[in-house]
Amino acid sequence: MSYCVNPTCPDPKNSASVQTCQACGSQLLLHDRFRTMKPITQGGFGATFLAIEEKLPGKPPCVIKQLRPSSTTPYILKMARELFAREAETLGKIGNHPQIPRLLDYFEDNNQFYLVQEYVSGFTLQQEVKKNGVYSETGVRQFLSEIMPLLQYIHEQQVIHRDLKPANLIRRSQDARLVLIDFGAVKNQFSQVTTSQSEQSALTAYAIGTPGFAPPEQMAMRPVYASDIYAVGVTCIYLLTAKIPKDLEYNPTTGDMMWEHLVDISDHLTNVLKKMLEVTVRNRYQVAQDVLKALDMEPYLDSLAQGLLSKPSGSASTQNNSNSGIDSINYTRANNDSVAKLAASIRARKDKTPGGMEWKHGQTQGGEFASKSAPKSAARDVNYHGDPFAARTLDSRSLIAAYQKGRRDFAGYNFIRLIVANSNLSAANFHAAQFYKSNFQGTNLHNTDFGRASLKEANFKDADLSKAYFNNADLEAADLRSANLRSANLSQANLRGANLSGANLTGAKITDEQLAVAKTNWLTVRPNGKRGLF
Repeated sequence: MSYCVNPTCPDPKNSASVQTCQACGSQLLLHDRFRTMKPITQGGFGATFLAIEEKLPGKPPCVIKQLRPSSTTPYILKMARELFAREAETLGKIGNHPQIPRLLDYFEDNNQFYLVQEYVSGFTLQQEVKKNGVYSETGVRQFLSEIMPLLQYIHEQQVIHRDLKPANLIRRSQDARLVLIDFGAVKNQFSQVTTSQSEQSALTAYAIGTPGFAPPEQMAMRPVYASDIYAVGVTCIYLLTAKIPKDLEYNPTTGDMMWEHLVDISDHLTNVLKKMLEVTVRNRYQVAQDVLKALDMEPYLDSLAQGLLSKPSGSASTQNNSNSGIDSINYTRANNDSVAKLAASIRARKDKTPGGMEWKHGQTQGGEFASKSAPKSAARDVNYHGDPFAARTLDSRSLIAAYQKGRRDFAGYNFIRLIVANSNLSAANFHAAQFYKSNFQGTNLHNTDFGRASLKEANFKDADLSKAYFNNADLEAADLRSANLRSANLSQANLRGANLSGANLTGAKITDEQLAVAKTNWLTVRPNGKRGLF
């Protein structure tokens, strides 16, 4: 079928073989290349169409966005043309990213403006929530791990999206990756411009974005990079509650969105989202990388503070009996004061971005903590008190008991030879946990967070790992035979020597390079849903 893009056409549907519209006589082949097949969305100031490019072999699909000025006065057309060219330039600059549709062409025809972009097959996050229900905490963490690096890239190109929302994020069917669409500043700006009463007001009387998702400074026509971070925060609330902003209540004094009573998530994710949603720009995360750092560090701050305050065994004050009297008291007091100050500093920074900290995960249990800005004496105190995770260990029975009582957050814990075969640990948070030869065979681990976890030689045979999060996890030599890994996130995970024979990787986020170092067989289901060797 051919579809006429003339907004006044009385009957836009035509057969695929005709060149001109049978109802209005308009040309059906746009720019001598593109044939529109059907509308995707339509509004008062523009429309989006599914089309094919007839000049290329196979006639690949594409998306055509049409801007329809409601006025043909020279001034309005001039402004529309400038804004249109600006969006095309922006798309051309940032469209080399795999999570942004490429700009294929742009042109003007009969005082209407067209952008042609790569077609992305999939469902929007809005459609996903309506179909599958709300996200878990693990799902939201995974979403943030995908969207924030993309946002960082866009901002590094000096571009502010200004309309981030679930309807503009598509989960691509081909590889289950998020794709950000609709850099539609032209449409949104112009839709406001055409309603103004004078040329002077036309220059200023527009605010870009979707009300509720756009923060106050953006609606006041002063968007900054942190405005996109606010919109991502609102999107997270939608994913957790399925409620759009207008259905939520707001604090009449502060203007803050009231959402915490609607969700069941950990305190540290709550704090991250609250900071993303700060009404005042200066109190919000300023760059996307800060959000990722906060998500990585937040689970460990309590244990770090506790570890710093605990007195080490065999300290200098107890080992050397000659250090008695006033000298010994002064030494101990000074040492404890410095530790207490550092611990208090950590607590005070819990709601702030830990940008001045470095956290390193090695092959051994625990990790190293250092502050770039801390004095050397403080750094010595941290190392002196040893591994902050030393007391954070659980055995199999304690883990199952805690989970059955409702606990889900086990981030940063140490598990030695854990045996929880055929158990239910779905939606648990094992972020950066340390496992050694643990047995998860047949266990329900749906939506579980194993991000940055050490899982060497772990047994996941026949386990349900659908939508599990393994970003940056160490799965070397892990047994994943016949595991259900549908839509799992294995981005940057170490799969060297891992056995994926018979595993179902449909929709999983995994690269060919990762699969090349793992073991597969003809029963392994690839991310595209087909069986076969890699």
